[in-house]
Amino acid sequence: MPAPYRSRGLTLVETCVVLAVAVILAAAAWPAQRAQLERARRLDGTLALTRLQIAQEQYRVRHGRYGGDLSALGPARSPEGYYLLAVADATADTVTLIARARADGPQRGDAECRELSLRLNQGLSDAAPSGRCWGR
Repeated sequence: MPAPYRSRGLTLVETCVVLAVAVILAAAAWPAQRAQLERARRLDGTLALTRLQIAQEQYRVRHGRYGGDLSALGPARSPEGYYLLAVADATADTVTLIARARADGPQRGDAECRELSLRLNQGLSDAAPSGRCWGR
C-alpha cells in the first residue's frame, strides 16, 4: 500500500484566504496612512509661512512697513513645492501670508487645510484656519 500523500505547500483556497486578509488590512490602513502623509506635507506649508514671516519682519525693520511684493521676500513656493505662497492685505502694520496647496499637487485633497494663512499685526501672528492645521 502506498504511503499517504502529504502536502508541503498551500492550497489555492488557503492562498486566497491569506490574500483576502491582506487586502482587508491594507484597505483599513490606507485612510490612516493618507491622513498621516497629509499632516506631514502640511509642515512644508507651515515652514514656508514661518520663513516668510521672518522675511516680513526683517523687511519691516528696514522699511518701516510690511512688504506687499513676494519677490522681495523669497520664493513663491514652499521648500518641497506642495504650496504656492502669496502676500495679501499688506499695510504698514498688518499683512496676511497665504500658502495654498498646488492644484496639481498631492495636497489638493487636503480639504481641511488646503489653504494655510498667517496674519501678522505689528509683530504678533495669528495662524489660520486652525491650530490643527499648524500641528498644534
